This record gives sequence, structure tokens and C-alpha cells, in this order.
Amino acid sequence: MSVRTFTLNGNLVSAGEDQTILDVCDEQKVAIPRLCHLEGLSEVGACRLCLVEVEGHGKLVPSCLTRVEEGMVVTTHSDRLRSYRRMIVELLLAERNHVCSVCVVNGHCDLQQLGYEVGVDHVRFEYQSPALEVDASHQRFALDHNRCVLCTRCVRVCDEVEGAHTWDVKGRGADTQVITDLARPWGESQSCTSCGKCVQVCPTGALTEKIRPKAEMIKSRDFLVYLTTAREKKLWIR
Repeated sequence: MSVRTFTLNGNLVSAGEDQTILDVCDEQKVAIPRLCHLEGLSEVGACRLCLVEVEGHGKLVPSCLTRVEEGMVVTTHSDRLRSYRRMIVELLLAERNHVCSVCVVNGHCDLQQLGYEVGVDHVRFEYQSPALEVDASHQRFALDHNRCVLCTRCVRVCDEVEGAHTWDVKGRGADTQVITDLARPWGESQSCTSCGKCVQVCPTGALTEKIRPKAEMIKSRDFLVYLTTAREKKLWIR
């Protein structure tokens, strides 16, 4: 495997030809916001929070999908990027109904943490306040569309790791929603194995366990690296 050398925030760094900018940033301990990215799942570039500046490119590029190139010059933090990331988080908060004070993952939510990191102290956009349903038909879990950020982690983990493909996406634009079994209630799904992987990878309170009271659900994602390592590399490690 050949090595690529490029400039990252003014410093020369080296990386493998198959690595993305986000891979290298994680290795170099350069923190980049992300919501749809999760180690062990495929990349989709859905949240657009990990965008970075690459010299010579007119547009910002998603670091999770952009492979490193010899001689490229990458900037991960600038006034432009900070402004953009804050705007994205504000738009996510305005798009649906995120009320942290009554959420079961309050204090343990990726979106909430991102809000702190990018400096969101108020939302400048008009709240859409859509009338979205809560699907509590499953015996163990619940789906609250009001808190979904459409990262598709649930779709990917169900397809790529569990192999059930219970989850999918319907609609376009503001009408987009995650669904189970062609929009059947979750509790009526014939493909769901009730493994709970989708619940654990969800970054917000959109997917939760029913038994968890307010602000007491902490999600664990360590299992994902373990399972993908075992399956893809056949190395049973923890």
C-alpha cells in the first residue's frame, strides 16, 4: 500500500492511499463533528457536519468520503467551517421537535453534545414543529420521529451488521422518515430480530428502550467494532 503525504492544518502528515481525511484526523486527534459516521458502518455523508476545506476545491468536501491525495492541503477548522457547522446543528434542532428536558437520553445525546461544541445557545431559524407520530408498538423499543436526525445509522447497522434490513427510508426532503418493513408498525415487523443494535447506534432519543426513564439511557456502541472485526477480518478481539 502506497503512502500519501499531505498538509493537515499546516502540518505535514502521512496516510495510506485507502484512508479518508476523517480517518487521518481521528489518528491525529483532530476533532471533527459528525453524526452519521460511526466506526463499523459504511459512510454515507448524510449529516454534512464533517465537511472540511481543501485548497483548490470551490466547495467544502465531506471528510468521511474524501480519500487523501498526495500534496492536498486540508483545513478542518476555520471561521467558515465553524459558522457552517453551527448552522447545520441549528437547522437539525429546528426541523423537528427536540425537547431535551423530557428526553430519555438527555445528557447522553450526540446532537445535544454537538450543540455545546459548536456554540449553539439559541436557534435562529423558525421551528417547523411537525406533527410526527411515536411508534411504541414494539414490545421492547420505541421510535420517536420527532427526535430523528436521519443519520441512517439504524438502517445501516440493521442491514450491514444484523443482516435483517428491517429499517429503510421513505419520502423526500422534510417528509423523509425512517420506516420498518415498508412502513408497517415496528411491532408488526416480521423481519425485526429485536436485537437492539439500531437503538444503541442511534445518536439521539429517536430510538430508545421502553424501560428507560428520563435522562437515564446511555447508549453503548463498543459492540459494533467487535462484530465488524470478527466478521470482516476474522479476528475475534474485544
